[in-house]
Amino acid sequence: QVQLVESGGGLVQPGGSLRLSCAASGSIRSINFMGWYRQAPGKQRESVASITSGGSTNYADSVKGRFTISRHNALNMVYLQMNSLKDEDTAVYYCNLRITDKAFSTYDYWGQGTQVTVSS
Repeated sequence: QVQLVESGGGLVQPGGSLRLSCAASGSIRSINFMGWYRQAPGKQRESVASITSGGSTNYADSVKGRFTISRHNALNMVYLQMNSLKDEDTAVYYCNLRITDKAFSTYDYWGQGTQVTVSS
């Protein structure tokens, strides 16, 4: 079994910063893909950023230059540093990890979601 725990959301003023964290634990052999998604009220869930096991990153156009995704392989963690936050960044943020467990089965796992609210 694998568990994901997210942390770091909250209320921040426009222009502010937040750092999200997602920690994976359990029967993990390898983590092949890590990503952050978000879902605003009344909208579909969208990809925000992703990072491969080799360290290649990809960002949504709306967050390029403001958000940075990183990972700590030894700790099985992924982070999302969010700077210059805007009102439109308000959403529930979810981490998504593609994990191969010790039984060599590969599944996509989702975090529980953390609320990010950008408001003055």
